[in-house]
Amino acid sequence: MVAECLTPLLEMRGIAKAFPGVQALKNVDLTLNEGEVLALLGENGAGKSTLIKVLSGAHRPDSGTICVKGESVEIRRPMDAERHGIAVIYQEFNLIPALSVVDNVCLGNERRSRGLFIDRAAQVAMVEALLERIGVELDPHALVSTLTVAQQQVVEIVKALSREASILVMDEPSAALSHKEVDRMFAVVDELTSQGMGVIYISHRLEEIDRLADRVSILRDGEHVATEAAKTLERDRLIELMVGRKLENEFPARDTAIGEVRLAVRDLKRNEALDPVSFDVCRGEVLGLTGLVGAGRTELARAIFGADPRVGGEIQLDGKSLKLRSPREAIAAGICLLTEDRKAQGLVLGLSVRENFGLPNLDQFSRGGLINRAQESTAFDQYVDRFSIKIPHAEQGAGLLSGGNQQKVVLAKWLFRNAEVLIFDEPTRGIDVGAKYEIYQLINQLAGEGKAVIVISSELPEVIGMCDRILVMREGAIRGELTDIEGVSQEEILRIAMGED
Repeated sequence: MVAECLTPLLEMRGIAKAFPGVQALKNVDLTLNEGEVLALLGENGAGKSTLIKVLSGAHRPDSGTICVKGESVEIRRPMDAERHGIAVIYQEFNLIPALSVVDNVCLGNERRSRGLFIDRAAQVAMVEALLERIGVELDPHALVSTLTVAQQQVVEIVKALSREASILVMDEPSAALSHKEVDRMFAVVDELTSQGMGVIYISHRLEEIDRLADRVSILRDGEHVATEAAKTLERDRLIELMVGRKLENEFPARDTAIGEVRLAVRDLKRNEALDPVSFDVCRGEVLGLTGLVGAGRTELARAIFGADPRVGGEIQLDGKSLKLRSPREAIAAGICLLTEDRKAQGLVLGLSVRENFGLPNLDQFSRGGLINRAQESTAFDQYVDRFSIKIPHAEQGAGLLSGGNQQKVVLAKWLFRNAEVLIFDEPTRGIDVGAKYEIYQLINQLAGEGKAVIVISSELPEVIGMCDRILVMREGAIRGELTDIEGVSQEEILRIAMGED
């Protein structure tokens, strides 16, 4: 971060973009200065992605102007954006796993010695120099398929630098990173801005904005509502600007009596991924499960749900022992899992929201092999109202919904099964602050109905703010249990997760 911004690198003025039936952007202004991090915030559907796609050449604006380094430019396609020094790193990386680091960096931008011959030595030297420039050690010859998510992100940054980018857009860059990897990414961003690069940083994690951003620009309903200095913008004011209303607390209050044990896990083991794990979840309780990436949280959830085979242990629901060998058996018993990757494992994006809702409930809506679509739609409509799912109609494609609405559709299909134990794996990943609050309210509502809820999350403020009790995992085992939530700090959880306590 820089104490004082320099000259404008990028100016977008009066950007408007409409799609059939939707005005996505309405005269939006944005300025990015040399050597700064500009956080671009807003709820899902606020227009952030559309604005970035205009900047990257994926969409053509209906009106407005774009200036780069003081000169008006026309960006009609991605190649134009690249020529003007603009690079975008999306959540889904644009890399080829089967190629090496150097081949990914230089693909389409090869260094040549004579004629058509590629100068591989020059390419390797360039990649090594760029890695040294941002202070990261990485083997240029390593296959991208062997790299961690954080290392793949570095490859994307190096690729941008190899094309002499001066403007870098990072879309939810920390979504799949551990705490240490996030710190490493921050160090890289600090190094880039110290060299004069401007960074547009999109994130739903507000604590990252406090750490990284110089200024904050906020969009709401396709309009620019404010740009303010990050250090003077209070959290409550930021949330109010994003959602258009006051949220009294970031986490809704809950006053639920915790009852008897509903789910009991005893000595559950899954090959080398899990040591024998034991814990209980009670009626009306929200149990938090956290730890660093690779600690075994998702493996534990999948073993309980029957998605992965277990080699030992017992699962009891309301005192009855269950033999769960598949998700089908877990669902029938009343245990449901909202997966970490809702797009790949929780939904079929090419199907409508009605069809996604009906998939695990076909026994309720079909007879003689024929699906009663009207009955299916009627049942789904009840959850649309209950969860305030924002869709024009039940035939809307699931892939077109915002992250928050996708999560609500997943939750709806499970609750129709009358699930008694709900496991939320990273329930608010990639979801804006307003939708997060709605998901939190739904979790509280479920606990109030006497269900047992497990929330797996890497966001420590979320775990502390939402849960009655916290289990901390490390290396496939539960290493700590925290019951006095009011006195728990993020540092205390991290010490247990890292083995320092």
